Amino acid sequence: MGRSRRTLPEELLLLALDPTTGTTAQPQSLDLGLAGAQLVELALAGRIAPDGDRIAVVVPRPTGDPTLDCALELLRRRGAPVRAVNWIGGPRLGLRQTYLSHLERCGMVHAVAGQMCGVLPTTRYQATDNEISREIRARLDSAIRTGVPPDPRTAALAALAHAVGLGKHLYPGNEGRSSRSRLRDLIRHDPMGGLVAHAVMDVQNGVAAQPRRSPAPPVGRQAATGPGVRQPAPEPARGVPMQPRRGSMARAVAH
Repeated sequence: MGRSRRTLPEELLLLALDPTTGTTAQPQSLDLGLAGAQLVELALAGRIAPDGDRIAVVVPRPTGDPTLDCALELLRRRGAPVRAVNWIGGPRLGLRQTYLSHLERCGMVHAVAGQMCGVLPTTRYQATDNEISREIRARLDSAIRTGVPPDPRTAALAALAHAVGLGKHLYPGNEGRSSRSRLRDLIRHDPMGGLVAHAVMDVQNGVAAQPRRSPAPPVGRQAATGPGVRQPAPEPARGVPMQPRRGSMARAVAH
């Protein structure tokens, strides 16, 4: 049946595992959610703490969980606090498979080999004890139904479930609309879970990848002039196509 205490990444993965197909819902965003769940678990263990929109290591002592300790060591090596959105948006190759293999070693799931189109090998994962998944789901259902502020772990799990898009998997259709809305509202009950969940959504929306804009020059400052200083070409009048400069290649513009 596995260990009595499960980490937040394990619970998020079990929540996303479809008992019928043996696959995980929202596979792409789930990887981001697992990286975020590691941060919340480390915060719950007292190893890291939020510093504005950044994550700071406060106690670098290992937790005893190899996967969490690997993340903790990488954070420690950064030296300075790192933005949560940059950490979650970093390369996380194989994190979902790492946790699936971990759950298999713990006896929570077992792998089922198969083939796609009779050729490509595939692996599905079935929970060995559905009671574990039901217990995790029951905590979310209770928080949604009663409206009572949940414990920090459940609040963070709800925040991450919403951030990775599990709401439509857990509470599908029109009948689940109000439950999905309440799932989203639970994000405010845990500051660390909220910070991480917003970072997951920002990465999905491309916020972390947006370049910083160069500041505009102060008003009244004149552009540099003189020999050797190349001046920008004047802007053509509206409706008049710009002619290429002599000696330069004209760029083809598709209309």
